[in-house]
Amino acid sequence: MARKSARALWTAHLASAKSSNGRTPATTPKKKLASLSQFRGSRAVIIGIDPSLRGTGLAVIDARREPPQLLGSLTVKIGPSPKAFVCLGMIAEAVEKMAKQHGATEAAIEETIYVQNFRTAQAMGASRGAALSVLARLGLSVHEYAPKRIKMSVAGHGSAAKEQVGQMVKSVFCLKQVLPLDESDAAAVALCHHYTKRD
Repeated sequence: MARKSARALWTAHLASAKSSNGRTPATTPKKKLASLSQFRGSRAVIIGIDPSLRGTGLAVIDARREPPQLLGSLTVKIGPSPKAFVCLGMIAEAVEKMAKQHGATEAAIEETIYVQNFRTAQAMGASRGAALSVLARLGLSVHEYAPKRIKMSVAGHGSAAKEQVGQMVKSVFCLKQVLPLDESDAAAVALCHHYTKRD
């Protein structure tokens, strides 16, 4: 028997949780608590981070209840003028402010991807370091996920385009419009952690 993806399991679970009038109940009956405890993902306030030196995406979700809620998102947009160390300071400041504002207890960040351009790799590594240092100082539990795994858990396949991921994020959180790409990517990282955390 083929193993279902984390997203497929989650979708099935949401469908079974709906009441007869088609709405998801605000509270979960006690009889269903046992099945909910078997969910292997994370039930926490999660900050998701899509690192980039000039455009880091941040998103915080509340995954303690169903369906998960998007508490806030932003893009740390930095123009070409500021030097790299200034960018890193701005990223660190934004991550700290976002995590504290929404009471994040866990963090998920995209892993470093292989790139041929050394300067791009260096910038990506530096922006990740700026975010990770803040998360460590705040005492958050940090989890890293590969881009393909993030896309698989949210959009259903590892080669999904950013636009597809954005549409799925919009659907999951019942948003009126699609988030900016960096923010939807960050929300997808947080959702990936929510769906698939195992430790």
